[in-house]
Amino acid sequence: MPAVRGVDFDVFPNEVVGIVGESGSGKSVTSLAITGLLAPNARVQGSIRLGDTEVTTASPETLRQIRGQDVGMVFQDPSTTLNPVFEVGRQVVEGQVAHGRLAPGQAVQRAVDLLREVDIPDPQRRVHQYPHQFSGGMRQRVVIAMAMSGQPRLIIADEPTTALDVTVQAQVLAVLARRQAETGAAVVLITHDLGVIAEVAHRVLVMYGGRIVESGPVDEIFAQPRHPYTVGLLRSMPRLDGAQRRLIPITGQPPSPADLPRGCVFHPRCAWASEAAGCLSHEPALQPVSERHASACHRSADAWDKAPAPSTAAEPVAAPTVRPAAASSEPLLQVQGLQVHFPIRSGVLRRQTGSVRAVDGVNLQVHAGETLGLVGESGCGKTTTGRAIMGLLPAAGGAVRFDGQDVTHLSAAERRRQRRHMQYVFQDPYASLNPIKTVNEIVAEPLRIHGLFEESGGQAWIDELLERVGLSSSMAGRLPSEFSGGQRQRIGIARALALKPRLLILDEPVAALDVSIQAQIVNLLQDLQQALGLAYIFIAHDLSVVRHIADRVAVMYLGRVVEEADKHRLYAAPTHPYTQSLLSAVPLPDPRLRSQRRRIILEGDIPNPAAPPSGCHFHPRCFRAVERCRVEAPALIGLTGQSGRSACHFSDVAQEAPR
Repeated sequence: MPAVRGVDFDVFPNEVVGIVGESGSGKSVTSLAITGLLAPNARVQGSIRLGDTEVTTASPETLRQIRGQDVGMVFQDPSTTLNPVFEVGRQVVEGQVAHGRLAPGQAVQRAVDLLREVDIPDPQRRVHQYPHQFSGGMRQRVVIAMAMSGQPRLIIADEPTTALDVTVQAQVLAVLARRQAETGAAVVLITHDLGVIAEVAHRVLVMYGGRIVESGPVDEIFAQPRHPYTVGLLRSMPRLDGAQRRLIPITGQPPSPADLPRGCVFHPRCAWASEAAGCLSHEPALQPVSERHASACHRSADAWDKAPAPSTAAEPVAAPTVRPAAASSEPLLQVQGLQVHFPIRSGVLRRQTGSVRAVDGVNLQVHAGETLGLVGESGCGKTTTGRAIMGLLPAAGGAVRFDGQDVTHLSAAERRRQRRHMQYVFQDPYASLNPIKTVNEIVAEPLRIHGLFEESGGQAWIDELLERVGLSSSMAGRLPSEFSGGQRQRIGIARALALKPRLLILDEPVAALDVSIQAQIVNLLQDLQQALGLAYIFIAHDLSVVRHIADRVAVMYLGRVVEEADKHRLYAAPTHPYTQSLLSAVPLPDPRLRSQRRRIILEGDIPNPAAPPSGCHFHPRCFRAVERCRVEAPALIGLTGQSGRSACHFSDVAQEAPR
């Protein structure tokens, strides 16, 4: 099975080369081959040279020395990179001690210095802590410290920010860029986020089907891509900048390495494929289209970025929207002062010694046909709020009213009846489906639980649901393992629609998907809302996706809503410093904006909700904070002369964010 096919590239000192592509394109396999970390059954052909060393024929001891001295590796998931039973400080310098480059007596101080260099607060204390005592962003910075500890000549960062919030992502990228600049190392950055590539890379390699299909300087490729796949990736991305347009996803799925199509491997998904050009019969070579720009397309001379969208003859149409009911009408959902507390127990008798205020007085409302975006960093209470509204978690205070009825403290039987009208779509399409049930059984299960299978139309309704979410009814007999991630998410959406609900709570429904598949799901959700008049609560940390799909946006921080407004007002003129920080940290897929944007890099991590700061919870990280913020908590109030609410003492004061 050819996972990587004829990849050629080089990377120079002080250069960042980005590798992008969908899952299965061969990005990570390429990085593992460079470091000699492939599985024993992998066969490598060709040459990989690091300086004067040929990696493909190097002995195990030589590879060990290379990984300890010349190459630093930053993996995607810091939770699996770090050993949970060893102190963080020991792990940071373990390689240098093992290679004899650091005396054991100097290890602790060196670990402290490295943690300080990657902005870990209080490194003297943190060096003796364990990975579970660090946040996700701090763990990733620890991994960067490990990779940089030997001052390597090459750093390979494999999706280093994929699982991180946008603010933490900005911190990690800033640390990585600073350390790379200080050491002059070469960097290979692997990611599916074109915004990250536009922010930090000098050159780009676009991979598809195990090979490079386009390569060149980042400015040139983003300005004028010459391969339809690159154009498709760029068109699939929701953006903070530019006009609001319907996303144009790449149709179909990436090919399996075991069953690559004949001819150009991209031609089954390419709207411009031509038999006359040889797309269906001959695989194109990677040919230069300019001095430093190359493309593997039979029609590379065409300006694909200027070509019309494959589904239309003109510019993409505006994203479909269902206008919500008038503000004066009764909301479908009202959340008033919602609180969710989790007890903290300690001691032999496990007595309660405190509580975590995961949700601390949230007020929200959603009208029929409206989408409310709920955004914020991990740990802010977004998902807990959604689950409490759904009744999956008990509320410690406040009320949830659905269609005029208080549903906060219903009995089990009443809760089951109420859930016909309110359904949940989970983040992980892999974990949310029963692996031993067929798709038909999964989608039909809610109807059978409520005794409505025959009343709803039986198998005909199941088939209609599958067709409505873009799946063939012929797939109903398959198991979840036979579907891709995007298809599994469609199954979850079909299951949620089975009972014909009026409200869907969508908890990070596209976070785990490639950008092209993400665009398919976003378009599907918009089409379903248009056709069925659904109301959505869309929980996400990706503000670009939220801008595309939401009507209103509520921003949460440490269990509270700190700003809420119509999306157009909030994205154009955010008033709360936290909202400004979130928006400034979102990477834009346009290298020309690198030096023009104002960036706010938040210091530190979100505080522990078990012991929140006094006054305004955001003040320890806020660039506007004054003494009043430290002692007085601001109320969430309406803004003078404009729509929306904000919880900041300076919301009505015209102030610019710092550069």
